[in-house]
Amino acid sequence: MNSSSNSLRVLLGRMLLISLVAPACAKAQGERDPAPLPATTTFSTQAVAGKTVGVLPLTLVAADPALESDPVYTSYQGRRSALHRADSLIAEALVSRGPEVGWVLPPELRKMARRSAGFVADPDQMGQAVLRAPKMITVPDPLRSSLRSLLAIADARLALVPAALGFGPEPDGQIRADLSLVLVDVRSGKVMWRSLAPGRGKSPDEALNAALAAVLPVSGGQ
Repeated sequence: MNSSSNSLRVLLGRMLLISLVAPACAKAQGERDPAPLPATTTFSTQAVAGKTVGVLPLTLVAADPALESDPVYTSYQGRRSALHRADSLIAEALVSRGPEVGWVLPPELRKMARRSAGFVADPDQMGQAVLRAPKMITVPDPLRSSLRSLLAIADARLALVPAALGFGPEPDGQIRADLSLVLVDVRSGKVMWRSLAPGRGKSPDEALNAALAAVLPVSGGQ
């Protein structure tokens, strides 16, 4: 009787140990930290195919003073109008050129933030424009914690951040757009990839679309 009881205790003890260790082992063997993308000017959507990627709204649009008085720039007059217009074109380019990625676009992130008001920051007020600094390799707090909390709701680990957009006049009368894009691992706080994509066109829309076409080639940047 004692022998049977001791054997049962040993068996139960082993089962308990397995139940405690197995989840940790599964986690260790399952999800791995995403690897940084190659240092290229283009964004490889194939590298994040099948993943959920949050897309932060743009918060910084700047134009050369000489351009602001040009009638061709009227569609971007006013900060809010410029930000919403640029967000729309960026979202359209991502969805059309990277359909294999599960993009969570700014309108959806805003809805998630409103539903969790008081727990996550407003995605339009996180200060993500700081990521435009070319030598920044780690996201500073409080932006890091804000990104992590927001994207946890979206069940996403990666965030694509349009950090800044600039417009300026070209000598031939065209407009130049420079779009700063940054990919961040919100759990580790590491910058995985960045690019400053240039584009030229007869209007701000054309210039931004040209920059997006350059950084998001249909081939996926491979």
